[in-house]
Amino acid sequence: MEADAGHRIVENAADVAELARALGHAFVNLDLLQDAVTHPSLAGLERGARKPGGNGPGLAYERLEFLGDRVVGLVVAEWLLERYPHEREGALAKRHASLVRRESLGRVADTVGLGAYLRMSPAEVQSGGRANRTILGDACEAVLGALYLDGGLEAVTRFVRRALAESIEKASPPPLDSKTALQEWAQGRGKPLPSYELIERSGPAHEPVFVVAVRVEGMEPVTGAGPSKRIAEKKAANALLSQVGVQVDD
Repeated sequence: MEADAGHRIVENAADVAELARALGHAFVNLDLLQDAVTHPSLAGLERGARKPGGNGPGLAYERLEFLGDRVVGLVVAEWLLERYPHEREGALAKRHASLVRRESLGRVADTVGLGAYLRMSPAEVQSGGRANRTILGDACEAVLGALYLDGGLEAVTRFVRRALAESIEKASPPPLDSKTALQEWAQGRGKPLPSYELIERSGPAHEPVFVVAVRVEGMEPVTGAGPSKRIAEKKAANALLSQVGVQVDD
């Protein structure tokens, strides 16, 4: 009965071999890519079927996500140095933050239709998990981690440059994220730096909701919510900027 349930869980996920072709890399170890598209909601259900010490199905994407986050950061940083040879560090840092944030990686995921390949529990599928922007961003990092382990930095660089080519051309002048924009707005008026405070954390471990308050001297605190503390801080900063008539594409 459990085996049948497991089959039903994954039968709607597209074949990862197709994903490998979309990435432009012939994987030696497709199990790495299988892990990269396995959502935490499914991993525990399959753990018993995992080969001891192997890379078979059953391991969720968090470890590969950890690696992919660092790899894509390096690839994009090197690309920016090459693309903008005369730009100062501060401007490069703003471009970098814009290109590697979860929202941008979600758009990278869209270029290969990553949602169709995600392996997750029936409940997660029914709740719209295949289209969830946070999940797609996290899974994209995991896929890049798998691509690095199997094909090295060259394979990741080739795919990332193709997927982000349009975004890097559009990012001129360097974009300001909401937290940076709020900091500059406050400093420009002689105020201390904004302060952020975590107000609440709720939801399950694999899909948390953070609520953060931002305070600027002389103003009422404003809150923002998101699937990570970082995103909640940006939402709060953006909300406060909106109150003072500053619009940021963040």
